Amino acid sequence: MSRPTGKPSLPSDSVSVPGARRPSRFGRRTLRGPQPVAFLYLLPAFAFFTAFALVPLVQTFILSLHEWNGITDRTFIGLDNYASVFTDAKIREALQHSLVLIFFYAVLPISLALLIVGLMVRVRVRGQAWFRAVLFVPTILPLTVVAVAWRWIYAPDGPLNRGLDLIGLDAVSRAWLGDFTFALPSLGLVGTWVTFGLVFVLFVAGVQKIPNDLYEAAKIDGANPFREFLAVTLPALRGEITVALVVTITAALRNFDVVFVTTRGGPGTSTEVPSVFIYRSVFQTREVGLGAAIGVVLMIELLLVNVAVLWYRRRGEDVS
Repeated sequence: MSRPTGKPSLPSDSVSVPGARRPSRFGRRTLRGPQPVAFLYLLPAFAFFTAFALVPLVQTFILSLHEWNGITDRTFIGLDNYASVFTDAKIREALQHSLVLIFFYAVLPISLALLIVGLMVRVRVRGQAWFRAVLFVPTILPLTVVAVAWRWIYAPDGPLNRGLDLIGLDAVSRAWLGDFTFALPSLGLVGTWVTFGLVFVLFVAGVQKIPNDLYEAAKIDGANPFREFLAVTLPALRGEITVALVVTITAALRNFDVVFVTTRGGPGTSTEVPSVFIYRSVFQTREVGLGAAIGVVLMIELLLVNVAVLWYRRRGEDVS
């Protein structure tokens, strides 16, 4: 009897080995990265961004290097407009006012929202959905409507002064938007009223995703409410705090509607912010190049602040 020679042939429907890669019916192309045709889907968004963001930005920077009144020919003056931005006392004052508004638009509402959210973790509040909806209403209102309403509230014979008179604080009542000392803080409180609802809703949504096991573990370890807030609630809200800072700081630095409708930068220049100064430079004094330079500096300031916030969050994540 002859012995079989050679290797035995495998049947065509052999059993596949577990873990082995099966060939795709689409061939080797599925193993590669994204195909060039996929970038065609990005072209509409990129074209829109180029036409309405990059091109105006480049044109603004070019205008900032010229002296131009918007009618006659432009004159190239280099960086003189930027020198004026950093040496002109009025422009520096407007930039300082925008930094003051950051406290009212960002720091104050975020601090209040964290305080309330920290209390809500410990105490159950009924009607939270209705409460969130009411607080969120100022965020969705047009800022022009908000400015008109608060101009009426702050009027000398408005509801605020009448309320102060009724409770015997008539010595405190004043023309809030016409006072050199209180005009800017009064506008800042309007910003607090507008941004608080958005910040509060963000934090409430962030707290709801925190597992209860973390709070129970903190209680077992003997943590008091303040320590529990620092160890559990605050670290879990790092992402929401970053979003809130970026949104509110941006709103503070580019603020125009509320200031222009209520005070137009007055009394004097006590509430003038960079956006109002840009409006005056371009449309009133016809210094288009100077207004463009202020706009570029304001954009860089916004970019640096937001990059610093994102860097701080990334650094906190790396440390933790």
